[in-house]
Order: sequence, then C-alpha cells, then structure tokens
Amino acid sequence: MSSSTTSASPALPFGRVTTAMITPFRPDGSLDLETAQRVANHLVDEGNDALIINGTTGEAPTTSDQEKVRLIHATLEAVGDRAKVISGVGSNNTAHSVECARAAEAAGAHGLLVVTPYYNKPPQEGIKLHFTTVADATGLPVLAYDIPGRAGVPITTETLLELSEHPRIVAVKDAKGDVAATTKVLANSDLFYYCGADELNLAWLAIGAVGIASVVGHVAAPQYREMIAAVDAGDLATAQRIDRRLVPAVEAIMTITQGAIMVKAALKLTGVIEHATLRAPLVEATAGQLDRLTTDLKTAGLIA
Repeated sequence: MSSSTTSASPALPFGRVTTAMITPFRPDGSLDLETAQRVANHLVDEGNDALIINGTTGEAPTTSDQEKVRLIHATLEAVGDRAKVISGVGSNNTAHSVECARAAEAAGAHGLLVVTPYYNKPPQEGIKLHFTTVADATGLPVLAYDIPGRAGVPITTETLLELSEHPRIVAVKDAKGDVAATTKVLANSDLFYYCGADELNLAWLAIGAVGIASVVGHVAAPQYREMIAAVDAGDLATAQRIDRRLVPAVEAIMTITQGAIMVKAALKLTGVIEHATLRAPLVEATAGQLDRLTTDLKTAGLIA
C-alpha cells in the first residue's frame, strides 16, 4: 500500500485513528462478509487509518481460523489501499498464534495484533518468549496488546523495553491504564503507543501516544480525528471539549456491558448494519440497554 494514501507510513505504521472492528454475523450466526465489507468501508470513509480485525471486539474467541482468514481477504478487498488492515492473532498457545500469524501474512494483512497470553498467566519470561516467537514468524509489524484486565497479567515495563529491541515489535495497544509505566516506556524506547481504552484517549495522547485503537471509533472516528488534530496543534481546550462531549458515548458502549454487544447495537441504531447478532456466550443488548445507548449517543451528538 502506498504510504501517501493514509496517515500510516513506515515511520508511523498504523496511522492515528484505528478501530477494533466488529465481525458481523447473519441472524443464524454465520459469518456475514458482505456486511463486514460495508462496515470496513464505512469506518475508512469516517476517517480510520487502520482497522483491527479478528480481535476481542471482533468476537475472535468464537470465530474459526478459516473464518479469520476469510475476513482478512474480505476487508482487504473492501478498503483497498485506503487503510491498513491489522489482524488479531491472539492465543494463549504460542504455536497457535504463530500459525495464525503466518496465515494472516499469507492472506495479505499489513500487521499483527498480538495479545498477552490469557488465562494461563505466564511469567514475564514466557510473555517475552511468546511475543518474540510470533514476531519472528513473519515479516509483519507487530502491535503488542497489553490488557491485564482480560489477560490476567500485565506486560511489565521491563518486558516492554526488552520487546522494543525486536525490529518487528513496533507499537503497543495500551489498555493497562498505568500512566507512569507508559511514560517510562515512551521515555526509554521507540515504541509507538496507541490508547486501547477509550476513556483514556485524551490522557494518553497528552503523554505521547501517537493515536488510538478504539471501539467507540465505530461511531466517533471524525470526532477522534479532530481531537488528535487539536492535540497536535496544542489546542488543549478543543481537545478537552471533544473528549468531554464523548463521555456519554464511551460510557454507554464500554461500561454497560461487553463492548462488542453495545457497539453492534450502535451500528444497527445508526443504520450501518441490519443485524446485531452475536455468537454465544455474548448476547444482544436488552431493551433497557438500547434505551440508555440511544439517549447517550444523542447526548454525545452522535445521532439526532
């Protein structure tokens, strides 16, 4: 892809605004690639430089390896050279992550999202081994996902600094929420940081994150682009105004229940998708949750 077509470049591999994209399903639970392409086009049209597919918001725990590859192909076909496509290859089995990484590279993905191994709680040496083994398996740049709330263990500052020495581990999707730890890594490495917790987007941009890896970006990418531009310009008042205006939307999507549930409901509410089907164990939003979502999106100025 030509680096001139988006904000992504060799120096900034995943752009500024990145959304962790949903995986649409038909009412019978089957993969809906046509709608996935519609969502991908919508997100890029709204201002996303990159799309993260096959992640948690994409319900990756319930899609097969074959479905993940099909989704990569479909997304690439939809967005062409207008955005980078990053594929999640997360697993708590390093060998399986390697297989998924190689399959993603073969399918044409531009980068890999690699999450801390979850549930089995490896020590830091095991975490380092996992990330470096996956990074060694392909020629693609790696976005390391630090999310102890899901993984059960953090990637420590020391481990991140060691991982930063790997030529293909280039960035961090940070959902740890530790401003001091993040600042220390930024001060001592060349890793690019993307905020992975929408409630902290402005704070992380202020300490040096280059962008966001968002869920709320499904419905607020233009606003987030404006906020990043304001930060770049040193216009803190404008950035604060945008951030504060979006608080109801962030709370509705990210705190009422699981984010994939609410963001699918939001996309259905805004007419981007027809069905908000999820795969078990996730379930669709309740009537009460939809009422709250509608109110909060209106308050945030995202729907009329």
